[in-house]
Amino acid sequence: MKRLVMIALFMLGLSPALQAAVKGEEVQYKAGTTVLKGYLAHDTAIKGKRPGIIVVHEWWGHNEYARQRARMLAELGYTALALDMYGDGHQAHHPSDAGKFSSEVRKNLAVAKQRFDAAVAELKKHPSVDPNNIGAIGYCFGGAIVLEMARLGNDLKGVVSFHGNLTTEQPAKAGQVKARVLVLTGADDPFVPAAQVEGFKKEMDAAKVDYRLIAYPGARHGFTSKEADDNSKKFNLPALAYNAEADQKSWAEMKAFFKQVFPKR
Repeated sequence: MKRLVMIALFMLGLSPALQAAVKGEEVQYKAGTTVLKGYLAHDTAIKGKRPGIIVVHEWWGHNEYARQRARMLAELGYTALALDMYGDGHQAHHPSDAGKFSSEVRKNLAVAKQRFDAAVAELKKHPSVDPNNIGAIGYCFGGAIVLEMARLGNDLKGVVSFHGNLTTEQPAKAGQVKARVLVLTGADDPFVPAAQVEGFKKEMDAAKVDYRLIAYPGARHGFTSKEADDNSKKFNLPALAYNAEADQKSWAEMKAFFKQVFPKR
């Protein structure tokens, strides 16, 4: 019957994905006294509990791009929460502000962890989420954040970093990292040069982390974001560039990764 329904949908020019009933809603939660404004997406057509995935935004802050990725994860059958790392939903509209916001968070890992953990707690509260199966993905700044959370030993099944910085002030320690790790980076990303990649590999190997790193030839920084080209021209940042092939391949790698991390899906 399911096969017949799918055939009928294709004959009508429709995709089976359209059967999904993805609902997105703004959520507000707190880390200490800081108000955080996130966005939660899930498919209401799916019954029962499912894994939850945190989405950590780029250095621009919690914006529509992060929400789009949350909805895409919901279409795959997960419940996703695009969190707010800056507080009160603050967004940057210039690289100087983005650099200031992101550096303030990265230089204070205690604050970063508090805000990340607050988002995880909010995600686990949702009735569609299996609280024992939580993962995280992040883009650029967000990719660095999910790796830091893994290094700190957060109880995550898996984390995925898309074109994120790989350096840290607190290297992973053997036995501390619980999450499986997937790093998807651009081979031509000047912000994440080959030396940084090799340093990260040595760190992961020394800590005996279950990880995989894929570098996409020709891909520069921000390769998953279609806004990268516009931002590159607008702010004279030649390091930024969208790469459709790397975007599609990295998303496919993430999907396969989470199928392994959450084997019952």
